Amino acid sequence: MTSDTPAPRAESTLATALAAGTVVLDGGMSNQLESAGHDLSDELWSARLLAEHPEAITEAHLAYFAAGANVAITSSYQATFEGFAKRGIAHEEAARLLTLSVELARDAARRARARGVAHPLWVAASVGPYGAMLADGSEYRGRYGLSVADLERFHRPRLEVLAAAAPDVLALETVPDADEAEALLRAVRGLGVPAWLSYSIDGDRTRAGQPLEEAFAPAAEADEVIAVGVNCCVPGDVDAAVATAARVTGKPVVVYPNSGEAWDATARAWVGRSTFAPEQVLAWQQAGARLIGGCCRVGPEAVASIARTLTSA
Repeated sequence: MTSDTPAPRAESTLATALAAGTVVLDGGMSNQLESAGHDLSDELWSARLLAEHPEAITEAHLAYFAAGANVAITSSYQATFEGFAKRGIAHEEAARLLTLSVELARDAARRARARGVAHPLWVAASVGPYGAMLADGSEYRGRYGLSVADLERFHRPRLEVLAAAAPDVLALETVPDADEAEALLRAVRGLGVPAWLSYSIDGDRTRAGQPLEEAFAPAAEADEVIAVGVNCCVPGDVDAAVATAARVTGKPVVVYPNSGEAWDATARAWVGRSTFAPEQVLAWQQAGARLIGGCCRVGPEAVASIARTLTSA
């Protein structure tokens, strides 16, 4: 970042924007980095590039801003003190890398402005589930054998660091278990940064098997939470989830499903075919979705189609 880089235009708060209309999220960070030739076959996944190739992350954010995304979700999904420690990265350096994830997204917003991008831009600091740190597929199962208090102690330190970096919102995302959601809702209290809560689901239940109606309910009373919804699921599961989240919480709904392909945690590869169609977003919007984008295997081209579809509507 240089001193002569134009400052980003002042935006309204994201919560205000959601009250006025629909906001476009970005797509998958990992697929964008892989398409640029980066190897992510590592327990740290895209978080490894925070230390080794931060410019690649900025470029990935830029691609989504150029495609029409309003929100860049940071590369901190799998960035944790414990995960970095396994790679010999000390606590202080890990905190710097977490902060850097937000700074890179901010820098991408500045560069996007300099390149003529005119639509509003925000930064969401990604907070992945405990299972993401384990890198063994348990983020798609939940039920780690930890108490809510244990999970709160795990999440709070990195939430504090990310909040101090001043993102527009904390993205509590890909949460597989209502117990972990409870821990996250406790952990964000008093941080002074709004959050959205997004479950990873299978049908009409969390990955851990809880009914979505029960899983969404605690977020209704959480003042910090400005949106509730689902991500990292197949597109076909979104419609019913949007309706449930809107009815149970009365809050704007956030949705960003995968392409429809399935992740094989053993083979560490995607299998199946894509079922993501940008025209689906109109039904999601009508049901109450106000933050709409894509997750794994959804790239800039699909995000551009989402933006065009919503603009046309």
